Amino acid sequence: MSHLAAKKTKSKTSKELALLCAKLALDKKAFNLRLMDIRPWKGLHDYVLICSSTSFKHAQTIADHILETFKTHENILPVGLEGYESGKWILVDFHGVIIHVFYEYIREFYDLEGLWNEAPEVSIPKSYRK
Repeated sequence: MSHLAAKKTKSKTSKELALLCAKLALDKKAFNLRLMDIRPWKGLHDYVLICSSTSFKHAQTIADHILETFKTHENILPVGLEGYESGKWILVDFHGVIIHVFYEYIREFYDLEGLWNEAPEVSIPKSYRK
């Protein structure tokens, strides 16, 4: 193998990416995380992560950390990003994984978890919670 040949790396599964999103959100002090497996509904996504922030700026910081890490370390760009400017409800779409970062009172109002109330919850490792 030539020293110029690129290393072939194994792509992460959507579950691994979803868990990485959870870890990154927790790194920036997101709280009330719920990671749900929505594969049984055979939609565009496999997992949905919902988390809360303490302020609009905090929501942006959480989203920024996830976006920057995915771009830099995973070479993955989102297929969609909504609500970033207001920071009330930021949606980041990585196709297999969709992330909702809510300012807490907005999350309570919309009760997005109610849409996926039958979805199995994925356990987030305790080691992710510092």
